[in-house]
Amino acid sequence: MTLEPILALFDCDGTLVDSQHMIVAAMGTAYARQGLPAPDRLRMLSIVGLSLREAFTDLAEGDAAFPVEEMVEAYRSAFMDLRDREPPEPMYPFARDTLDALRQRDDMLLGMVTGKARRGVTRVLAANAMDGWFSTIQTADDAPSKPHPAMVQQAMAEMGQPSARTVVIGDTGFDMAMAKAAGAHAIGVAWGYHPLEQLTAAGADVIVRDFREIPDAIAALVGGRAPAVA
Repeated sequence: MTLEPILALFDCDGTLVDSQHMIVAAMGTAYARQGLPAPDRLRMLSIVGLSLREAFTDLAEGDAAFPVEEMVEAYRSAFMDLRDREPPEPMYPFARDTLDALRQRDDMLLGMVTGKARRGVTRVLAANAMDGWFSTIQTADDAPSKPHPAMVQQAMAEMGQPSARTVVIGDTGFDMAMAKAAGAHAIGVAWGYHPLEQLTAAGADVIVRDFREIPDAIAALVGGRAPAVA
């Protein structure tokens, strides 16, 4: 008997890779170039997951004079400079091994839904020898910013998957809210950039504290064959 596949959609920053060093550094540079005081580290990390324009609009906190477009360009320039000088963002413990096991299963399809630009995703995949591991990749270049459900909806449409057999795995409340708005299941991870209570409030069905817990969490939500990864 052939099981219907499960579509597992992973966020990138804060879920697969720890990019906080580069994000905070690029943010600080962008603020400095505009002659503005930078928010504290936690405030900067609170907007990870949003597309850049939405992130800086949030950070503006209603200030109509805040130079959102200039900050977007300054951040992009700073991040590209860092990308050329710094090593790639490191993957979280057990992330690659777990993904490798999941992608080889007949009943599992892997996808990515991320506020990263596509060129950033390409860099992460190439640096970790994961080209071709994700059957669908939705980025900030392809859809409205999280928590809008478009990324998940587009991924489901591309893969021919119903929301009942789709799971979003992410580290922010934006990921959880996006999943719920699309009718999908939501798994929050405890090692990312938003506090656990924010994930729960945004609709997380379950919180995992180790990447190796994800396969069983998917099984519990969708009912597919998902043994633990050793």
